[in-house]
Amino acid sequence: MKKIQMVDLKGQYDKIAATVNTSIQEVLDTTTYINGPQVHQFQKNLETYLGVKHVIPCANGTDALQIAMMGLGLQPGDEVITADFTFAATVEVIALLQLTPVLVDVDLENMNISLERIKAAITPKTKAIVPVHLFGRAANMEAIMELATAHNLFVIEDNAQAIGADFVSSVGVSSKLGTIGHVGATSFFPSKNLGCYGDGGAIFTNDDALAHTIRGIVNHGMYERYHHDVVGVNSRLDSVQAAVLNAKLPLLNDYNQARRTAAAKYNAALAGHVNIVTPSFDNEKNNHVFHQYTLRILNADRNGLMQHLLDKGIPCAIYYPIPLHSQKAYRDVRYKEEDFPITNQLVKEVISLPMHTELDDEQIQFITDSVLEFLK
Repeated sequence: MKKIQMVDLKGQYDKIAATVNTSIQEVLDTTTYINGPQVHQFQKNLETYLGVKHVIPCANGTDALQIAMMGLGLQPGDEVITADFTFAATVEVIALLQLTPVLVDVDLENMNISLERIKAAITPKTKAIVPVHLFGRAANMEAIMELATAHNLFVIEDNAQAIGADFVSSVGVSSKLGTIGHVGATSFFPSKNLGCYGDGGAIFTNDDALAHTIRGIVNHGMYERYHHDVVGVNSRLDSVQAAVLNAKLPLLNDYNQARRTAAAKYNAALAGHVNIVTPSFDNEKNNHVFHQYTLRILNADRNGLMQHLLDKGIPCAIYYPIPLHSQKAYRDVRYKEEDFPITNQLVKEVISLPMHTELDDEQIQFITDSVLEFLK
């Protein structure tokens, strides 16, 4: 059995090496390293794939979130509601812009932001909601958009973990995640489902005026060289990363299906165990693309299981071990522990197993056998 990786980027690269190498060589030959033709081509390709009017590439996923908020004109003191159970980048940019983060609890079944908790958190100062499609699973965008419309709020989708996933509405309309809210943001960090070979990100919107503003922000506020019309930042996707993404984008649906297939095999092997809750998903609706495959371990030693797997050469991780409301940087007297019962439960239960496009049946069997061996 080949060595198990948490994310097998080398195995994935080996299958597309010729295409990737040719794409990168074109950048080296033309020396258009910033905003070259590869960047513009990737923008168009991703717009077509997502069915969205505007894709604005940028330097990374965190910048994408920050620039989206800047583009909406949010002002210091405006309240922005987001999930407590997620990576810090989501709340980090809210704080950096001197907005007021409002962390709320998540749903136990899907680990995404709780609609009821959003409702309870809305005040006259609330200006935006940031749902995070955690681990690759779609949040309930239909209900979130209805709530946002009723309260005249912006919705900024944090789609860093769910590129290519769909949300199907109650009337059967399917939309790519990241394109449903007023603006969406994603990351192309190497381990993502669509990852480059460095840092990269993008912002999505169907709003022409917002797209125009954001295009200026990502490039020092310039639409014409040395004419700074808005306050901007330096956040551009470089041409080498765009070349890699152009090579990989046509394979994204296959990559996501490979992850769902692996997840189904994990689920089948672990089904019914009293100490394990496996992630649910609808393969036909493509509502989960498994950036992570995350179990909940009930009434058992989760940390002991993690060490057992590591001892057997099986990488695994806890995403995320500390709630955002408990992090030193984001503690606030407004937050009470009783406000976050699900998040506080999840951080004690979750464990993520290897998940990537190159997992084979022998590896999955060894991983699941090892999990069951510890929990017998």
